[in-house]
Amino acid sequence: MIRKFGIILEMIKFEHTVFALPFALISMLVAARGLPKPATFVWILIAMVGARSAAMTFNRIADAKLDKVNPRTASRAIPAGLVSIGAAWLFAAASAVVFVFTAYMLNPLAFALSPIALAVLLSYSYFKRFTSLSHLWLGLSLGIAPVGAWIAVNGRFDVTAFVLSAAVILWTAGFDIIYSLQDLEHDRNVRLFSLPAKLGPSHALGFSRVFHAGMVALLVWFGSLADLGNVYYIGAALVAAFLIYEQSLVSAKDYSKVNTAFFTLNGCVSIGLLVFVAIDLLL
Repeated sequence: MIRKFGIILEMIKFEHTVFALPFALISMLVAARGLPKPATFVWILIAMVGARSAAMTFNRIADAKLDKVNPRTASRAIPAGLVSIGAAWLFAAASAVVFVFTAYMLNPLAFALSPIALAVLLSYSYFKRFTSLSHLWLGLSLGIAPVGAWIAVNGRFDVTAFVLSAAVILWTAGFDIIYSLQDLEHDRNVRLFSLPAKLGPSHALGFSRVFHAGMVALLVWFGSLADLGNVYYIGAALVAAFLIYEQSLVSAKDYSKVNTAFFTLNGCVSIGLLVFVAIDLLL
């Protein structure tokens, strides 16, 4: 049982929670102007894990047949026969229930919006079947986290959270374009949609750079709305430096450093900014 659970966690790339969770925590800290009540903090963490686990497991189920014919993904747990479809459905359902329950424990608005959040998260799996803008929908799937965390703390909407959400949407879309370069030929062969498959790598990378530039601009706006200080802006400048370096690692003719650009540097972006926000609020 423990081994099977470990395989499922590897299947959903549990470690990639590092992408969305720090931005949810940034929103939480700003909304509370520090740490919220311990119970709120714990429920936010559980909600994030539940939502992402449900979404990633559903994505693996929806893509099982496509993964089987893609050399890069054929070894994933479901196409490789390590996890059954039934077990995956059970884990996805349990994760979704955990997410809705935590929303209920937070406040009425969070609970009322939880089915909508799940619909956004689960529908991503099908967007790449009919639109090359699926990168932006993936961005939205991660980008709703800051809004959700803000609602968890204050029980209401706020433009500050939406600006941070927009930054996450553009950041995610930018790095997802880079990641999808690996599957360019496969996507064309099976008629899946992505900007690299539609426009070619050079033009797609151009969009990625524009998205990342937009993310930095939105982070500056967020800092202004949130009344953050110089420490935060130093963090935002470092984010810009990380993104410039990330873009320099990949070209239209060289995808060899995609994994470094995708995981390592984006982990630095999200965790690094969280650290600077926390220090700024502490000071």
